[in-house]
Amino acid sequence: MSTIDYADKIPNNVNLSEDKTLQRALEHWQPNYLQWWNDMGPDGSTNHDVYLRTAINVTPEGWANFGHVKMPDYRWGIFLAQSEEGRKVNFGENKGMNAWQEVPGEHRANLRRMIVTQGDTEPASVEQQRHLGLTAPSNYDLRNLFQINVEEGRHLWAMVYLLHKYFGRDGREEAEALLQRNSGDQDKPRILEAFNEETPDWLAFYMFTYFTDRDGKFQLNALAESGFDPLSRTCRFMLTEEAHHMFVGESGISRIINRTCQVMKEFGIEDPEQVRAKGVIDLPTIQRYLNFHFSVTIDLFGADQSSNAAAFYSAGLKGRYEEMKRDDDHLLKGGQYRILEVSNGALVEREVPMLNALNELLRDDYIRDSVAGVARWNRVIEKAGLSFRLVTPHKAFNRHIGAMSEFKISPEGRLISETQWQANVGNWLPSEADRAYVASLMGRVIEPGKIAGWIAPPPIGINRQPIDYEYVRFN
Repeated sequence: MSTIDYADKIPNNVNLSEDKTLQRALEHWQPNYLQWWNDMGPDGSTNHDVYLRTAINVTPEGWANFGHVKMPDYRWGIFLAQSEEGRKVNFGENKGMNAWQEVPGEHRANLRRMIVTQGDTEPASVEQQRHLGLTAPSNYDLRNLFQINVEEGRHLWAMVYLLHKYFGRDGREEAEALLQRNSGDQDKPRILEAFNEETPDWLAFYMFTYFTDRDGKFQLNALAESGFDPLSRTCRFMLTEEAHHMFVGESGISRIINRTCQVMKEFGIEDPEQVRAKGVIDLPTIQRYLNFHFSVTIDLFGADQSSNAAAFYSAGLKGRYEEMKRDDDHLLKGGQYRILEVSNGALVEREVPMLNALNELLRDDYIRDSVAGVARWNRVIEKAGLSFRLVTPHKAFNRHIGAMSEFKISPEGRLISETQWQANVGNWLPSEADRAYVASLMGRVIEPGKIAGWIAPPPIGINRQPIDYEYVRFN
């Protein structure tokens, strides 16, 4: 099925009504989800009418319908991309076999772990962004925040469907636990550390949606290659929604830079304190936020060498980014890949078996993609005639996972001492003073067509609507 049935209590395109046991289980989970949304979703937003896109089918020709809806009434549901007739496992030791429509018994634990980890990130980001609506810089930006929130909620539904349908009692228990953990909770934190960090301001939000949602793009692409066909189809549809999340981040940072450059040119100033005195975010602070969010996100790819990643690939459970575009045997048994290590007081590269370095390979693919967006931000600065340039730090900088977590590395990639790190960290990562200054700018602007002074207006509206359209209506 490609059409989504909105007559059902749980909208879906998986013939849910034909499996009454599954339908009842998900209908039992649904009120718990809505309670979680009420408790942990966007603060104070219950009665807003928000101009949201809602999936009406999963075909490439058009899958979204726009209209004003209250977020608690948003039709969260279960949508899988169209099936591919005759699909095969395309990599690993099971290459050439028919793709699995049921969970292979020997891979049950690994698949469940992968689905739970991915599923845990979706509600976590909603929790991290819970209070941002109270400081939105424009009606347009508020709408984009809410669009991301409801889609992250639907991505949770996507993973919960897989857990309920394919993993029995264990899956149902894991689905309940996804609502019991909370971002930053001391007793029941989210699984991945990046999703326990605060997102306290809109600069952090745009950095998160640019860098961390981009991790989602790469992880979902790798899972979309899976030989377990329901997971593949689920992730392929999720990717259609992820693109907007990254757009919000990239365009948001670009607009901040644009506004800062306007002020710098207008007043002929470059000193960060003078720039701050004009009520905009200075470029060095943007760089420090970039350093933080980039380094936190690349930790999400895991350890440099991983036997688990090798096992997932060999079994056909999780591929590489754009697996089928790669010109090799898709087995990788003789392949090599370079990873970093410290030798004689310096960072050096060492070749290891590629199967064990798949996390590092995916991380490097991600970094190349991230750098391209930073180059686009720099073109905004260059166009303004300013010499400052943003840069992504070395991938060993500020690491807390993997071999590099044992060392202090500068943004340029130099091994340094703890003393040197402490002396310079305030120049490299956001300080409390930086965050306090950015927070001081975060006054709420929600009248259509108005915008906060620290960010430029967007060049175009959503779905061909004008910039001053009433994207969010307040009741």
